[in-house]
Amino acid sequence: MKVVVENLIGALFYAQLDNDATVADLKREIDTQQKLPFDRLILILDADADRSPLMSKEHEDRSSLVDCGVQDGSHIYLFFNPLDDHFGFNRPDSFLG
Repeated sequence: MKVVVENLIGALFYAQLDNDATVADLKREIDTQQKLPFDRLILILDADADRSPLMSKEHEDRSSLVDCGVQDGSHIYLFFNPLDDHFGFNRPDSFLG
């Protein structure tokens, strides 16, 4: 199957996958094509309200794309989990009111 993936800035790219591909397979393809960190990807399927649109939280990576409602030509939105706050970022006092 071929799916279209849209990133945060609206750029589109295509991923060609086997019909029995999993969420992890799609994440690996995105990682390979776009050089994006596999473990931070959040995938949201543009689908009917009857299906769960979030493919990374409610569905484990080993879930098949078909079981998640993905089909040939599906549109998938790509987001990222935030980085852990290892750097101790603090907002300036002017933002605190």
